[in-house]
Amino acid sequence: MKSLKNGKSISVSVENISAFGIWLFVKGKEYFLDFSTYTYFKDQTIKSIQNVKLLHGFHLYWPDLDVDLEIDNLENPGKYPFKSRCSGRKANTLPQRTIHNRR
Repeated sequence: MKSLKNGKSISVSVENISAFGIWLFVKGKEYFLDFSTYTYFKDQTIKSIQNVKLLHGFHLYWPDLDVDLEIDNLENPGKYPFKSRCSGRKANTLPQRTIHNRR
Protein backbone atom coordinates (compact mmCIF):
# COMPACT_ATOMS: atom_id res chain seq x y z
CA MET A 1 0.00 0.00 0.00
CA LYS A 2 1.15 3.54 -0.66
CA SER A 3 1.59 6.02 2.16
CA LEU A 4 -0.99 8.74 2.37
CA LYS A 5 -0.13 12.43 2.48
CA ASN A 6 -0.36 14.21 5.83
CA GLY A 7 -3.92 15.00 6.82
CA LYS A 8 -5.51 12.08 4.92
CA SER A 9 -7.10 9.21 6.86
CA ILE A 10 -7.41 5.58 5.88
CA SER A 11 -11.08 4.62 5.59
CA VAL A 12 -10.47 0.98 4.56
CA SER A 13 -7.46 -1.30 4.75
CA VAL A 14 -6.68 -5.00 4.61
CA GLU A 15 -5.05 -5.72 7.96
CA ASN A 16 -4.27 -9.42 7.52
CA ILE A 17 -4.76 -12.30 5.10
CA SER A 18 -4.57 -15.79 6.60
CA ALA A 19 -5.33 -19.31 5.40
CA PHE A 20 -8.85 -18.81 6.78
CA GLY A 21 -9.82 -15.36 5.53
CA ILE A 22 -9.25 -11.63 5.41
CA TRP A 23 -9.25 -9.04 8.20
CA LEU A 24 -10.55 -5.65 7.04
CA PHE A 25 -10.44 -2.39 8.95
CA VAL A 26 -13.26 -0.11 7.77
CA LYS A 27 -14.12 3.26 9.31
CA GLY A 28 -12.77 2.30 12.74
CA LYS A 29 -14.25 -1.22 12.82
CA GLU A 30 -12.64 -4.57 12.14
CA TYR A 31 -14.33 -7.29 10.05
CA PHE A 32 -13.35 -10.88 9.28
CA LEU A 33 -14.31 -12.28 5.87
CA ASP A 34 -13.83 -16.03 6.04
CA PHE A 35 -12.99 -17.87 2.84
CA SER A 36 -15.77 -20.44 3.38
CA THR A 37 -18.37 -17.64 3.12
CA TYR A 38 -16.54 -15.21 0.84
CA THR A 39 -15.14 -17.81 -1.56
CA TYR A 40 -14.36 -15.32 -4.32
CA PHE A 41 -11.33 -14.10 -2.32
CA LYS A 42 -9.80 -17.51 -1.59
CA ASP A 43 -7.49 -18.07 -4.56
CA GLN A 44 -6.73 -14.45 -5.39
CA THR A 45 -3.43 -12.60 -5.20
CA ILE A 46 -2.52 -10.52 -2.17
CA LYS A 47 -2.24 -7.45 -4.40
CA SER A 48 -5.78 -7.86 -5.78
CA ILE A 49 -7.25 -8.36 -2.28
CA GLN A 50 -5.41 -5.33 -0.91
CA ASN A 51 -6.75 -3.15 -3.73
CA VAL A 52 -10.03 -2.29 -2.02
CA LYS A 53 -11.87 1.03 -2.11
CA LEU A 54 -14.60 2.46 0.08
CA LEU A 55 -17.16 4.24 -2.07
CA HIS A 56 -19.93 6.51 -0.76
CA GLY A 57 -19.00 5.65 2.85
CA PHE A 58 -20.70 2.23 2.83
CA HIS A 59 -19.74 0.38 -0.35
CA LEU A 60 -16.57 -1.77 -0.57
CA TYR A 61 -15.23 -2.43 -4.06
CA TRP A 62 -12.35 -4.60 -5.25
CA PRO A 63 -11.76 -3.39 -8.86
CA ASP A 64 -9.25 -6.14 -9.73
CA LEU A 65 -11.77 -8.82 -8.68
CA ASP A 66 -14.99 -7.02 -9.66
CA VAL A 67 -16.37 -7.73 -6.18
CA ASP A 68 -18.81 -5.40 -4.41
CA LEU A 69 -19.94 -5.58 -0.78
CA GLU A 70 -21.84 -3.15 1.36
CA ILE A 71 -20.74 -2.73 4.96
CA ASP A 72 -24.26 -3.77 5.99
CA ASN A 73 -23.51 -7.21 4.48
CA LEU A 74 -20.67 -7.57 6.98
CA GLU A 75 -22.55 -6.15 9.96
CA ASN A 76 -25.83 -8.04 9.35
CA PRO A 77 -25.03 -11.25 7.45
CA GLY A 78 -28.41 -12.77 8.40
CA LYS A 79 -30.15 -10.25 6.15
CA TYR A 80 -28.20 -11.57 3.14
CA PRO A 81 -28.61 -15.36 3.03
CA PHE A 82 -27.17 -15.91 -0.46
CA LYS A 83 -23.59 -17.13 -0.62
CA SER A 84 -21.23 -17.36 -3.54
CA ARG A 85 -21.21 -20.71 -5.31
CA CYS A 86 -17.68 -20.30 -6.68
CA SER A 87 -15.73 -23.51 -6.30
CA GLY A 88 -12.62 -22.81 -8.28
CA ARG A 89 -14.03 -23.74 -11.69
CA LYS A 90 -14.05 -21.25 -14.52
CA ALA A 91 -16.74 -18.59 -14.26
CA ASN A 92 -18.23 -19.50 -17.65
CA THR A 93 -18.53 -23.18 -16.79
CA LEU A 94 -21.94 -24.18 -15.51
CA PRO A 95 -22.62 -27.42 -13.66
CA GLN A 96 -24.23 -30.16 -15.72
CA ARG A 97 -27.93 -30.69 -15.10
CA THR A 98 -29.69 -33.96 -15.57
CA ILE A 99 -32.97 -33.75 -17.46
CA HIS A 100 -35.49 -36.48 -16.81
CA ASN A 101 -38.22 -37.18 -19.34
CA ARG A 102 -41.46 -38.22 -17.73
CA ARG A 103 -43.66 -40.35 -19.90
